[in-house]
Amino acid sequence: MIVGAVLAVFAAATVAVIAVMTSALLAFAGLALRARRARARRTAGDGVIEARHLGGHHWVAYGWNERR
Repeated sequence: MIVGAVLAVFAAATVAVIAVMTSALLAFAGLALRARRARARRTAGDGVIEARHLGGHHWVAYGWNERR
């Protein structure tokens, strides 16, 4: 009976640790998404040019010669 009680406590502790790690992972994911959205809003329209890959080593860039 003592062995069963020890195993039950061990299993409960394992579940608690997994729950804490999962909540930390979700919190970090939420912070990362919030930072990504904030950066996307901040960098929109800040002079970034558009480039298209035509194949091989050929690229064409648009917007680099436009004045603001």
